[in-house]
Amino acid sequence: MALQIATGALVECGDCPIRHRAVCARCETDELSTLEHMKYYRGYEAGQTIVWSGDRMDFVASVVSGIATLTQTMEDGRRQMVGLLLPSDFVGRPGRNTAAYDVTATTDVVMCCFRKKPFEDMMRKTPHIAERLLEMTLDELDAAREWMLLLGRKTAREKIASLIAIIARRDASLHLRPVGGNLAVTLPLTREEMADYLGLTLETVSRQISALKRDGVISLEGKRQVTIPDFDRLVEEAGDDNDGGMLA
Repeated sequence: MALQIATGALVECGDCPIRHRAVCARCETDELSTLEHMKYYRGYEAGQTIVWSGDRMDFVASVVSGIATLTQTMEDGRRQMVGLLLPSDFVGRPGRNTAAYDVTATTDVVMCCFRKKPFEDMMRKTPHIAERLLEMTLDELDAAREWMLLLGRKTAREKIASLIAIIARRDASLHLRPVGGNLAVTLPLTREEMADYLGLTLETVSRQISALKRDGVISLEGKRQVTIPDFDRLVEEAGDDNDGGMLA
C-alpha cells in the first residue's frame, strides 16, 4: 500500500520516512504484514483538531509528516500547550479509551493509524511492538522532565535556544544526519505558539530570537527557516552540555 505524503509523492510502506523511529521500527516482515491489515492513513489540515480531550479514541497512530500540538484546557477556559508531536511520535494510549489532551494539527499532518483493539491484541503477542512502545514512552518521560527544567529554571534566551536545539536534534535523527556543525531546520511553530509553549510573551520570543541572530548563534530566512552555524554553541546558549544535560 502506498502513502500519499503532503508533497504529493507516493511512498511505499517499506520506504516510510519514519520507519526507523516509529513504533514498528523493530518489526519483522510477518509482523509488518499483520500491521498492514489494521492500518489506514488520515490527513489533517493545519489548524484542524485531530481529537478533543475526553473524546473516545478508537485508534492509535504514528505521525508520518507534519507537526501537531497537545493542549490542555482548564475549567475557566485558559489553555496551555503541553507538548509537541513530531514525525514518528505516537498518538493515543493502548488500554486508555479516551484522549487526555486536545491534539491539533499545527501544519498539514499525515498519520498512520491502527485500529485500537487489533493493535492492543498484537501488542500482547508481539514483544517487538511492546518493547518499542515502552522505549518511546520512557523517552517521552525523559523529555517531559527536561521540559520541567526548561520551564522552571531557564532564562528566556535559554528557553528559545533549547527549543531550537530540540527541534534540530529530532530533525537530524529523522533524516539520519549527524548532529553538529552547520544545520538548517524549519521551526514548526509560529512565534505566538512558541510563546504559549514556553510560557513567554510574544514580544520576549521575538526579542530573544533577534538577539540570537544578532550574536551569530542562528541565522534566519523568513520567520521559520533557521540555520545553526555551530550546533555546539547553540547547546551552550541553551545551558546544556553536548549530550543534552546540564552544564556542571
